[in-house]
Amino acid sequence: MSGLTYKDSGVDIDAGNESVKLIKNFVRATYRPEVLGDIGGFGGLFALKNYDEPILVSGTDGVGTKLKIAFMLNRHDTIGQDAVAMCVNDILVQGAEPLFFLDYLAVGKLKPAQVAEIVRGVANACKQSGCALIGGETAEMSGFYADGEYDIAGFAVGVVERKSLITPARVKVGDVLIGLPSSGLHSNGFSLVRKIVFDRMKFTGDEKIDGLDKTLGEELLTPTKLYPATVLPLIKNFGDKIHGLVHVTGGGFYDNIPRALPEGFGATIDADSWQIPTIFKLLQTWGNVERREMFRTFNCGIGMILIVDAQIADEIDGYKIGHVVDGAGVTVTGGDLHD
Repeated sequence: MSGLTYKDSGVDIDAGNESVKLIKNFVRATYRPEVLGDIGGFGGLFALKNYDEPILVSGTDGVGTKLKIAFMLNRHDTIGQDAVAMCVNDILVQGAEPLFFLDYLAVGKLKPAQVAEIVRGVANACKQSGCALIGGETAEMSGFYADGEYDIAGFAVGVVERKSLITPARVKVGDVLIGLPSSGLHSNGFSLVRKIVFDRMKFTGDEKIDGLDKTLGEELLTPTKLYPATVLPLIKNFGDKIHGLVHVTGGGFYDNIPRALPEGFGATIDADSWQIPTIFKLLQTWGNVERREMFRTFNCGIGMILIVDAQIADEIDGYKIGHVVDGAGVTVTGGDLHD
């Protein structure tokens, strides 16, 4: 009887080493001057300097069941950006500049080319966000994930000066809510999306749908928009006139906006102030989804909200979607979603 090896059990160390070779250049291209060392160490090193009272802000997230669509269509070049965006957009809300990111990728069978495609997306998103990809982990878990399937998550660390930290304490009645467009569905609500699109409508993802400029599958896989390059300059230019930020993720408008408001404050949203993208209207129609459920599950075209002093509202490029009001709760009126 021949002796068993780790490879016989489904874990290929050589494939793992090959994956590292394929991703090294992507990772190095993200390095900031503060990065110490190189890929392959047991821990990532980052020298924090040139701050008076630095506050570290961290966030972690994954991509969720959007991955199922990537598996179905065998397309993996957008998922890495989703993983980065869900983390850096979250820490941005408190005024933090993203410094570095680490990812965790677990696969059923390690395929170096697939891993490289995913990590290339992670690295490109890090570069666009100004943060370094200083480490990560790829785990081959034979028998746990199906061949070709995987899960990806990560975490970001950013920094903000204590005096510049954005908290709900800044917000006041009369502040204006400025909405920044989303790139599409981003990475939330995909359990409902899949139920509508694939279970109820029986689509495959290859369909061309009137009103969409790409196939249905490509529309669903559009990566989450990265907001640091847009928002950080606004924070620098307007300082404490920016009173709050909202990353519109799971929970939509109703659950996320209150997280940026002081107790007892609410907001009114006029959904006629922007054009809701076609994909949201299609999902509502196909799934017969109630209007409130749409605004509570999806971003409906607004991925980030700035809460600003009314004096600067006209100076920011975005949609004036609402106001802060006295009294808890969020009210959404208008919009071309049916009741």
